[in-house]
Amino acid sequence: MTSTATEPGPRPQRARTAPESVRLDGVARSFDTPQGRQDVLRGVDLELRSGEILAVVGPSGCGKSTLLRLIAGLDRPSAGALRIGGTALAGTDERTAVAFQEPRLLPWRTLEKNVALGLPRGTPAAEGRARVRELLRLVGLEHAAGQRPREVSGGMAQRASLARALARSPQVLLLDEPFGALDALTRLRMQDLLLEIHAAEPTTVLVVTHDVEEALYLADRVLLLRSLREDPASPSLDRIVEVPGARPRDRADHALADLRVDLLAGLGVDAHRPATASSPASITTASTTTASTPTASTTEHLS
Repeated sequence: MTSTATEPGPRPQRARTAPESVRLDGVARSFDTPQGRQDVLRGVDLELRSGEILAVVGPSGCGKSTLLRLIAGLDRPSAGALRIGGTALAGTDERTAVAFQEPRLLPWRTLEKNVALGLPRGTPAAEGRARVRELLRLVGLEHAAGQRPREVSGGMAQRASLARALARSPQVLLLDEPFGALDALTRLRMQDLLLEIHAAEPTTVLVVTHDVEEALYLADRVLLLRSLREDPASPSLDRIVEVPGARPRDRADHALADLRVDLLAGLGVDAHRPATASSPASITTASTTTASTPTASTTEHLS
């Protein structure tokens, strides 16, 4: 490949689409099983505000991923209605994009070509190449554009997956435990990267996670779902918690620590573990410190 000596021109300005709101009214989802009909979601009334980040937490089997799939148009509700920007949702919608826990990259394609798969159909070639380069720069992968998935780390592959989801400039971005398979340090870095991406290309984000601290660090609001197996007569939505403070937040903020205790209690987890009389003093001190001031490396996995 040859290079030219001409100065690069200004980067093309793409039309930015405004983030869309998402509305769910009385949404329910049930499945037929050998044991009979099983309710997974019931009576979900919810609005995702335009441009916000909403995190969804809850016990395993409460319908977190089912909720995401319904908004993505990958599944249909048994009852109720969904709207994106005031338009009834019927199947998949070009305004939404999804990224999963696994990067799901095609192993025979380079990262650059994997990202290009997310471009809208009919995108002119030159515009598509410019958009892919822009996204690779945004996620810090411009140096690895020509590498294949097997040649990069898990964190790099997940960054490529995010770039692919952003390729169509979605108005709603749906993330299903996107960092769950990563090591703790890479996970923290990916959380910061997501916030940087959201600041650079604002969109409405719904992120499903098992990590309460991740939810509080990323989101404007945290939605707690209850398991219908444990409480079959109630609606799925337990509560919505408003998270104070502007992003990026201090991970050791005591206000977040208090919300963490509240959310864990809602999940049936006792966040306070008083030491017994026979416990060594050093262990008591460490336990108390962890409970009152969560560190950046602390995560709560509730699967």
